[in-house]
Amino acid sequence: MSPNAIVELSAAGLAHAIRRKEVTAHSAMEAVLARADSVQTKLNCFVRIDHDEALAAAHLADAELARGVVRGPLHGVPMAHKDMYYREGVASSCGSRIKRAMPAPTTATALKRLDAAGAIQFGVLNMAEFAYGPTGHNYHLGHCRNPWNPDCITGGSSSGSGSAVAARASFAALGSDTGGSIRAPAAFCGLSGIKPTWGRVSRHGAMPLSFSMDTVGPLARSVEDCALIMGAIAGADPLDPTASHHPVPDYMAQLSRPIKGLRIGTAKRYFYDAIDDEIESLISASLQHYARLGAEIVEVDLPDMEPWSHAAAMIIAAEAGAAHANWLRSRPQDYSDQVRARLELGLAIPATTYIESLRLRGVALQQFSKAVFGQVDLFHAPSVSFQTPTIAETDVGGGAAMAKVMTTVTRLTRPGNFLGLPCLSVPAGFTRSGMPTAMQLIGRQFGEATLFAAGHAYQQATAWHLKAPPL
Repeated sequence: MSPNAIVELSAAGLAHAIRRKEVTAHSAMEAVLARADSVQTKLNCFVRIDHDEALAAAHLADAELARGVVRGPLHGVPMAHKDMYYREGVASSCGSRIKRAMPAPTTATALKRLDAAGAIQFGVLNMAEFAYGPTGHNYHLGHCRNPWNPDCITGGSSSGSGSAVAARASFAALGSDTGGSIRAPAAFCGLSGIKPTWGRVSRHGAMPLSFSMDTVGPLARSVEDCALIMGAIAGADPLDPTASHHPVPDYMAQLSRPIKGLRIGTAKRYFYDAIDDEIESLISASLQHYARLGAEIVEVDLPDMEPWSHAAAMIIAAEAGAAHANWLRSRPQDYSDQVRARLELGLAIPATTYIESLRLRGVALQQFSKAVFGQVDLFHAPSVSFQTPTIAETDVGGGAAMAKVMTTVTRLTRPGNFLGLPCLSVPAGFTRSGMPTAMQLIGRQFGEATLFAAGHAYQQATAWHLKAPPL
């Protein structure tokens, strides 16, 4: 198989080909390393590429396979990850100046589980500074660029994850999602991405931003790949007391279950406020496609979600400010203007406002669940409501326009984090400018299997996720 054909495979497809010995792990690693080197000068999506170590690990994977040893369902699959997942003894920049020379004291549980599943990490990916920026700008490492149009944003904070996977320079990547940081890059870069239920995946060894909102999940070429990776990383962890003991189903086994009769909710309120006409048309078409597949489309009446969005912003800001309070006092000059300004705003939030925002979460979840899941199995909405902006248009630094840009990008994704619900972003077509957009499927707590089945059924009937950027 040619290098170009190899890098076009999905993670699941490559894993299958390696197990069948149609492709070696070494040849797959050579192909993806060459691709990564090629796109890096255009996209700035990598922080580091570990050529020699990766090729040695791939050679070992092939030797193991020759002896009949298969580590797991991702045996030999090359991946790079957002540079906030720690490996013991290795520095992770977290997109910052402050962390770039600090060796990690531990290895992230998510990385350990991917290692155990047979995946091979070959590099680390660019990200917004301290994961605190939804556009993908980084004033220390350089802005990451969208492979569909390098003048456009990737979305953040998992900017390198979105860019590299879309550019076929990694077969999948871990991101993180506190207010939309998996779903925004997935939407802007034409990928599938899952923000799991809060607590579904251990956060041990992952850089914290907002304790009560952070989640760990993958960005990948397909929903199938997301299901495969989630099956490897989900579950309880003694090193993370917030990781849930709720049983992890076999996502891959349930992936192809029929969706005929599945009840899918939709609502114009909140999610379609001021939506771009072209985006609305594409999202409406994706909903109609579900109707053709036999799903039942149900209009639901949403509660007022504006207070929830505001409360989510307050929680993230207060918790992020608290996490950075010491460095803000001792090293303020080492932050970019934008991130420092946002963190300082968090320090000014009254404790009463923070506590009131936390108290609202339980009430909001109860109201949303009654209004939505009392009638349907999952909820369908756009991931973003606007055309992909350019890097220049959103290069607002820490100035007066900052709050508007930050709030606009994450408006449709923040409620999912506030409610702690699983949310799957799935490519839903392209605008006339050639940029991808996406729908968002929101499920019950620990309802990832239903989201994967619905997303996979859509991708079996469409080809949006198969399109690659013309690099």
